[in-house]
Amino acid sequence: MGKTHQRIDGRLRTFIEEQPIFFTATSPLAADGTVNLSPKGVSGSFVVLDELSVAYLDFAGSNAETIAHLRENGRITLMWCAFQGPPNIVRVHGRGEPVFRDDPRFPELLARFPDVDPTPHGLRAIIVVTADLIRDTCGYAVPFMSYDEDRDLHARRFAREDDASLDAYFTKKEYIATSIDGLPGLPLPLPPTPA
Repeated sequence: MGKTHQRIDGRLRTFIEEQPIFFTATSPLAADGTVNLSPKGVSGSFVVLDELSVAYLDFAGSNAETIAHLRENGRITLMWCAFQGPPNIVRVHGRGEPVFRDDPRFPELLARFPDVDPTPHGLRAIIVVTADLIRDTCGYAVPFMSYDEDRDLHARRFAREDDASLDAYFTKKEYIATSIDGLPGLPLPLPPTPA
């Protein structure tokens, strides 16, 4: 049923690029640490960088668990499910790294996302993932669901923020600079958006 792939290419690449939503899973090293699972789905905010690397835009939110876990240990799994068409589940298990706004690589990476305007979403970082294991499985039990459109609520909420007010928002949130388990999260103060 399941198959291991050596690279992200061909039908596998097409499949993950066509999905309107994917999920990220991370956890701290501590045995009693909080496992984090997050949906991601703003159109244009995910790209395949090469046959073993992908990236997605990390937008403003009420916590920064993924960033904290990646800063501590780098482990991450991404998952896509076929909710339409033939059944399929793809997982990329790998090592992730948050690339923050003040990183010299940030502008070049951001240019890889031409199909989304990150400005109204409060872009915090770009998460780059290098695959260690790429697998697909049947997905026979995944239900059919239809995709209508992206919600506009996130963009409407964060479009009114500039760098200073976004930094103030993050500073007030309990689990942004520090994770639920006390790990370093998003570095604050937030660096300005590169010009």
